[in-house]
Amino acid sequence: MNIVVLVKQVPDTYSERRLTDSDHTLDRESADAVLDEINERAVEEALRLQADHGGEVTVVCAGPQRATDAIRKALSMGVDKAVHVCDEVLHGSDAIATATVLAKAVGTINGVDLVLAGNEATDGRVGALPAMVAEVLRMPALTHARKVEIDGTTVKVERETEEGVFFVEASLPAVVSVNEKINEPRYPSFKGIMAAKKKPVSTLGIADLGIGADEVGLAGSWSTVLSAAPKPPRTAGQRVEDDGDGGVKVAEYLVSQKLI
Repeated sequence: MNIVVLVKQVPDTYSERRLTDSDHTLDRESADAVLDEINERAVEEALRLQADHGGEVTVVCAGPQRATDAIRKALSMGVDKAVHVCDEVLHGSDAIATATVLAKAVGTINGVDLVLAGNEATDGRVGALPAMVAEVLRMPALTHARKVEIDGTTVKVERETEEGVFFVEASLPAVVSVNEKINEPRYPSFKGIMAAKKKPVSTLGIADLGIGADEVGLAGSWSTVLSAAPKPPRTAGQRVEDDGDGGVKVAEYLVSQKLI
């Protein structure tokens, strides 16, 4: 089985994250960068499926040069090889442009049976990228999976939503996004970390994917952030003194805020 995992380097959630003043894109240099935790779970699921069905696991990442660190983390977990799309013109790409780039990169890998991804990244939280990639690849999309099984040429998924759990399946090849309940990712061993240094990483530019500069980046994106402001500091709440009419005052406040 030939499995591809989409991974992304994101600012550490414990770091202070902010937008740049010039173009309101994420200031990635101002925070520590890590492999997104949900991507670690997607990698873990790919390695579990590989253990059961054999084959090869490849990670695909689009990002700046420093994203190599995230790629090496995936390789140290046990992934076989990687494709890194690294091009300065990708800066500022929205979800649609990013999905196109990732799909084209997946297309450079022969015989892909399954594409795994996290349900949403912690820096953007769009939550639609896996489905967008599936649309470009013309593959079925099974999202928000908490369990994945392969049965011959069929992938079966338990999908968890606010309404309950659904059991869905599709013919391979397919795109599957996983949620936080899918598994607990392994820690890379020292042997795995050393082995990752020798594993192949193919670096591609957008020209290698047949994509024009006007299709990506700020100029090629369908959405643009026009302005941004820091979140205002939290203010003290309104205190209600109960002189026998506390309930009325609370109700009046809730009505004023259109909560009841």
